[in-house]
Amino acid sequence: MVAAATDLSLVIDAEGVIRDATFGSSDLEGEGCEAWLGRPWVDTVTIESRPKIAALLKDAAPGAVTRWRQVNHVSPTGIDLPVRYAAMRLAKDGQILVLGRNLRAMASLQRTLAETQQALERDYLRMRGAETRYRLLFQLGSEPVLVVDAGTRRVTEVNPAAARLIGRADKRIVGQDVVDLFDATSLRDLESLFAGLRVTGQATDLDARLGARRGSVRVAASLFRQENVTSVLLRLASSEPASAEAEPPRAGALAVIRSLPEGFVVTDAGRRILTANPAFLDLVQLATEEQVRGQPLERWLGREESEAAALFTTLAQHGSVRHFPSYIRGAYGTVEEVEVAAVSATGGGQPCLGFTLRATPRRAAVSGGRELPRSVEQMTELVGRVSMKNLVRESTDLIERLCIEAALRITRDNRASAAEMLGLSRQGLYAKMRRYGIGDLDTPEDMGRPDDMGRPEDMG
Repeated sequence: MVAAATDLSLVIDAEGVIRDATFGSSDLEGEGCEAWLGRPWVDTVTIESRPKIAALLKDAAPGAVTRWRQVNHVSPTGIDLPVRYAAMRLAKDGQILVLGRNLRAMASLQRTLAETQQALERDYLRMRGAETRYRLLFQLGSEPVLVVDAGTRRVTEVNPAAARLIGRADKRIVGQDVVDLFDATSLRDLESLFAGLRVTGQATDLDARLGARRGSVRVAASLFRQENVTSVLLRLASSEPASAEAEPPRAGALAVIRSLPEGFVVTDAGRRILTANPAFLDLVQLATEEQVRGQPLERWLGREESEAAALFTTLAQHGSVRHFPSYIRGAYGTVEEVEVAAVSATGGGQPCLGFTLRATPRRAAVSGGRELPRSVEQMTELVGRVSMKNLVRESTDLIERLCIEAALRITRDNRASAAEMLGLSRQGLYAKMRRYGIGDLDTPEDMGRPDDMGRPEDMG
């Protein structure tokens, strides 16, 4: 009866050794269960399941069944066998009867569910990415576009180019009947356009006039379905020549970039400099753009080669990088801390990379007030972009500076008491205060007496 009601049943003696075993399920074949006889029950399970076996043996009592516990058996297949057990002590001989249920099918279902959830999450992220790209192209496209409900002819979406051409705010266009945006003389042609779309799904382009004397446009219509809704994509092309004012001020934008106070560099795909603004030339201590053109950017970027390599690897993987801490090495030996932002522009005839470098010297953080400490998440984000040696050094310096500032604040700038609180000599405290630029150390009493020398461990 026990064998028929359970997947497997075990008889355990007082020493915890398996004396008998009955398997009521063919699913356990090939799991190595036949080799359990004569072995301690605890030796057949994984390490993390052994405390549960000990609890089952301890809790087993005559006439009472313990609560169910799930354990994992070591299987020759390489995948652990999950079993749910309950135990009861037999009254006549003190042996323990263990009832088990095979959870392999349930574990397989759980794995399938987890994999399905991960697949759904990946699909959702892909859909979000596609929607983001669509929205970006729709908003930044230079061609005026309207999306119109095919049944009601009401505008559902409008891009900025179409709003500028029509001469209304996008909020005043969405929800309007699209024919109301045109002059009355074009009403018959537009109605014929929508009628042809409903019947054949196609329509020829037509010339129409916008309302409020906004001029003539060429209208092209396309029918499409999305989420069981039929919509019309209207593309408008102005029939009048564009004025010079409507053209993007490319020359003005280039002048603004060259005048930026932050360093700006454009390189080719091989990271050789194509152009650089004067602020970058100041950082690298060079006079003319010709001196840097054609040179690799890593010649000046990064205190170590691994820093520049980490930046370029991240840029290649993600397409953009923000707030990357690094260093610029000048032509005459100066090293200045910078924060780098970079983007990869793969479109167009010549792929290129753009970099902005903002100087962030340590003295600016000291003079501007107490710098806020980085969080653990921010520090871990730097792993892979900054070497561990630099991370440890910066973390140690930050902790030392914060401890000194806290001690001076608690003692109300009593430096002798602060040094005692920190376990430093006064001379050691002054040395660290000079190193981090804390306080005013120009007074004679702060220079230290000749016999007030710091301990060697204070001068690290």
